[in-house]
Amino acid sequence: VHGNATTATTATTATAPVATNDLSAETAEYKKWVEGQIDLLLADTEKFVGYLNAGNLADAKKIYPLSRMYFERSEPIAESFGDLDPRIDNREADLEKGEVWTGFHAIEKILWTKNTTKGTEQLGKQLINDIKELRAKIPTADVNGELMVQGAVDLLNEVSTSKITGEEEIFSRTDLYDFKANIEGAEKIFDIFKPKLQQKNPVLVTDLSEKFKAVDDLLAQHKVGENGYKPYNQLTKQETKALAEAVNKLGEPLAQIGIVLK
Repeated sequence: VHGNATTATTATTATAPVATNDLSAETAEYKKWVEGQIDLLLADTEKFVGYLNAGNLADAKKIYPLSRMYFERSEPIAESFGDLDPRIDNREADLEKGEVWTGFHAIEKILWTKNTTKGTEQLGKQLINDIKELRAKIPTADVNGELMVQGAVDLLNEVSTSKITGEEEIFSRTDLYDFKANIEGAEKIFDIFKPKLQQKNPVLVTDLSEKFKAVDDLLAQHKVGENGYKPYNQLTKQETKALAEAVNKLGEPLAQIGIVLK
């Protein structure tokens, strides 16, 4: 037991007709996990920028999608800091008129369309500074149960809207890495809530476990080597459709994890 069994029952007192669930342990665990992800994001991005500055195109391309996975898993919290998320993760299609384009995708375009690391130096420096700022702000994030529930649902929606169309990694075609990371981010939230969900609705826990596994199994079919994925444009229409269907089937039960808030 995660020490939550008693808190769930003692939350109701005679003076409070509305029972609210104490999720302080879960929100603290999630915040700590995201801090760890952003630490790893910073470490990998520093390696990435090191390759850029050394003119090492092959290694820069190899680590690019791997470093981004830490960010994609952490988006529910990363997105809560105003313009930091767009500075790190904006796609060309997202830019407002006159907005300066910085971050991963601005570097991605240079690496894959020009096949060079030239012209990335300033972008790399800015990216590291932005990630350091993000890491410094994470402890100030107001993480509550609602943010986690909504965050899990948003991560899934991100997969089913932008990732599935291939518009996220339009130059590198590394969409499956992002896809996997978004699913892992949602799955982590589910795992943290699992003991409480088990008490409230064990059938939902079984259903979600099966549906997460279905998506993970499909993604595993597209793995290349230890931790790589095939380019997204190499998937057949059927394969893309199968992924979309598996994600959509996961969406409906995942939205029900909000019962932990009650």
